[in-house]
Amino acid sequence: MSEEIATLGGGCFWCLEAVFKDLRGVNWVMSGYSGGSLVNPSYRQVCSGMTGHAEVVQVKFDPDELSYADLLRVFFAIHDPTTLNRQGNDVGTQYRSVIFTHSDAQKATAQAVRQEIAEAKIWRNPIVTEIVPFEAFYQAEEEHHDYFAQNPWSGYCQVVIAPKVAKFRKQFTDRLKRAAAA
Repeated sequence: MSEEIATLGGGCFWCLEAVFKDLRGVNWVMSGYSGGSLVNPSYRQVCSGMTGHAEVVQVKFDPDELSYADLLRVFFAIHDPTTLNRQGNDVGTQYRSVIFTHSDAQKATAQAVRQEIAEAKIWRNPIVTEIVPFEAFYQAEEEHHDYFAQNPWSGYCQVVIAPKVAKFRKQFTDRLKRAAAA
């Protein structure tokens, strides 16, 4: 089995992780930080907005089952790529919409998919998603791993994450790992 890596930021990493764990073709998802200057930052440091890092997920996927372009189409559907440095009430550069590319091919695909989404006029406002070369990924602390599954009844999970997961499951029913997840 071949495997590729994608690193994506679109607001809170708990939301992205919960969705991508349900996506067929995804083998592994980890919340973490990327795009800043501080080596091995903590959640508290990233939340300060002073590190330059974004909350991201790193996704390992099988390109024979899920293309990078289709992974990005899901990414653009599950967050608002038109709001600069924010997703809902989460505000700051750490919540920016960003694709960290691992190769020239990923960069070209990301640019093409971003243009495709913009031309489809799915979003009313212009897309502000950054596409930048990947440099480093720092895994988030243990308490952030699989957060939605571990804390389904917390307020944030109920109000923010659950609706995003439900929207994803409804919109991408044919791409779910388990039919029962729908």
